[in-house]
Amino acid sequence: MEELMCSPHGLFVTGTDTNVGKTVVAACLVQAFAADYWKPVQSGLTLSDDSARVMQLTGVSTDRVHHSLYGLQAPLAPHEAAHREGIQIVLNHFRLPRSERLIVVEGAGGVLVPLNEKHFMIDLMERLSLPIIIVARSSLGTINHTLLSLSVLRNRGLTVSAVIMNGPPNPANRIALEKYGRVTVNVLPWVCNLDAKSIKILMNIVNSTAFVDSINLHRIIST
Repeated sequence: MEELMCSPHGLFVTGTDTNVGKTVVAACLVQAFAADYWKPVQSGLTLSDDSARVMQLTGVSTDRVHHSLYGLQAPLAPHEAAHREGIQIVLNHFRLPRSERLIVVEGAGGVLVPLNEKHFMIDLMERLSLPIIIVARSSLGTINHTLLSLSVLRNRGLTVSAVIMNGPPNPANRIALEKYGRVTVNVLPWVCNLDAKSIKILMNIVNSTAFVDSINLHRIIST
């Protein structure tokens, strides 16, 4: 049987949608736990580069940010961006980078974003076999989107460590997600001006004992 993991531990950060704050959460985790960062599939390079953004926000060295296996130009879902460039995304080509540190892996879009004609982001999550953190909006609609993501992941037998709600305070949505989703929901405060200083503030929240314990990060890190 081929070996799928080359690192002792890691986390997979996914979202309920695009632009929900996955990269911010990933940067906080990288900073808080001196972790590496990897974005296996990056589309939209004509507009932004999440790897470069994480380096900017955290100040980590280039050796802690692993190259994307597929870097695509168009700001589209990976399957379509790859198609327009004549590229075929192959699931079996993905390997977790080698590192002695925790690796924070950031997905593209949500759980059911297509990678090619038959594989989705969830298939990559299953292949890497890492505990999953779902980043969700705090606004209207997040209950449905988050519960659907939880259901799909659990039906595949994947481990969801926690949901991190990102955005303006919404206690009612947090309570609803914990009740109906049977999952721990942590909250990161809304930040208007995102920079290294604000990332450090968010990092301190992520690094707090309550936050770490709630998503079993000590267990993951020590695995």
